[in-house]
Amino acid sequence: MAVNTMTVKELTKKVFNKEKLFILDVRNKSDFVDWKIEGENIDYLNVPYFELIDGVEGILDKIPSDNDVLVVCAKGRSSIMVAEMLSEAGLSVYSLEGGMQAWSEHLAPVKVGDLKSGGEIYQFVRIGKGCLSYMIVSNGEAAIIDAARMMNVYLEFADRIGAKITYVFDTHLHADHISGGRKLAEKTNATYLLPPKDAVDVTFDYEPLEDGDVVTIGNTSINIHALYSPGHTIGSTSFVVDESFLLSGDILFIDSIGRPDLAGLAEDWVGDLRESLYTRYRELSGELIVLPAHFMIIDELNANGSVSEKLSTLYETNHGLNIEDENVFRKLVTENLPPQPNAYQAIRETNMGKFNPDEEKQRDMEIGPNRCSVR
Repeated sequence: MAVNTMTVKELTKKVFNKEKLFILDVRNKSDFVDWKIEGENIDYLNVPYFELIDGVEGILDKIPSDNDVLVVCAKGRSSIMVAEMLSEAGLSVYSLEGGMQAWSEHLAPVKVGDLKSGGEIYQFVRIGKGCLSYMIVSNGEAAIIDAARMMNVYLEFADRIGAKITYVFDTHLHADHISGGRKLAEKTNATYLLPPKDAVDVTFDYEPLEDGDVVTIGNTSINIHALYSPGHTIGSTSFVVDESFLLSGDILFIDSIGRPDLAGLAEDWVGDLRESLYTRYRELSGELIVLPAHFMIIDELNANGSVSEKLSTLYETNHGLNIEDENVFRKLVTENLPPQPNAYQAIRETNMGKFNPDEEKQRDMEIGPNRCSVR
C-alpha cells in the first residue's frame, strides 16, 4: 500500500503557521526525550518501533481521526512501515520523508529586513537544529554569516536572487554544528573571515576578523562592523550591520545567553562573557535588532518564522542580562549547565580542519538539539 509522505519543507510550513498536527514518533524513548519536532499546536505519542512490529492495534485508540497524523523515525524507513500498518487499519497518515535526519538539515530562508541604502538581510532558519545563519545582500553582492554545512541552500538562493557571494564569515569556532563557511568560500572564491583568537589551531588559510573591521557589501555603504565579544569562545565576534542589526553569534539569544564551557574554559571565560553582555553590548543602541546564531525553543520564533528582537527589549526580558550580582552570574553560567552538544569535540576539530569525516559521519555528529545556551 502506498503511503503518503510529508517533506520537511511542508512540515516547516505547518510549524511556522502553527497548524494542528499529531506526531507518532517511533524512535527510542531516550532519543525522543532528548530531541523532537516542536510546534505550538503539536501533540505527541512516542511508541518505539520495536513495540509495533507485530501490529498497531494497541495504539489505534490513541491516534486522533480529526487531525493530520505524521509518523516520524530517525531516517524515514521505520516510519513508512508503521504508516503502512496504520493505513491498513483505516487511518489517514503521513510518513516524514527522511525522518529526523532530514528535519535536522532543513534550512528555510526568511527575509528579516531591508537595508537603508538598498539591499536585504535574510535569516536561514534551521528549524530542526535551532541554528540560524544569515545572508546580507546589496547591489548584487552577498555575505554569508555562520553558514551551515548544507551550502547548496545558500548557493541556490543567491543564484535565484542574482547575487554573488563575496564574503563568508564565522562569528566564532562552532562546537554544536559543522560550519560550511570555509567550503562555501572555496566554492564561490569568496573571502573567508574568522576571528584569529578562535583560529590558533586551524589547519587552513583564512582572513583574520578583527574588532573594528569594516566590510562593505556591494556599491552602497552597507557596512558590517566587527565587535569583539568574547565569552562563548575567546574569539567570539558580533556584527553591527547597517547600524540596524546586531548579529550576536552565540553570545546573546532571545531568551538566554551563551555558555562559556565548550572549550573547557568556563571559569576563564565567564568574566569575558559578562563584560561582553553587560558592558560592550550596553554601549550599543537599544534600537538594534538582535539576530542570534541559535534559538532554544520554538516559542522564540516570530509570526513569519524568523527569530529577532530589539536589544532594549532583551535588556528588559532576558534573565541572563539582569543579574546584578557578579557571583550569581558566575554560578549561573558555570554550574548546572545542560548537557554539552553531541560530538562537540569532534565538531570543533572538524571546524579546525583537523578531522575530515564523510557526509554520513557528519550527519551523525550533528544529530540532536543545539545546546549553546546556559538554559
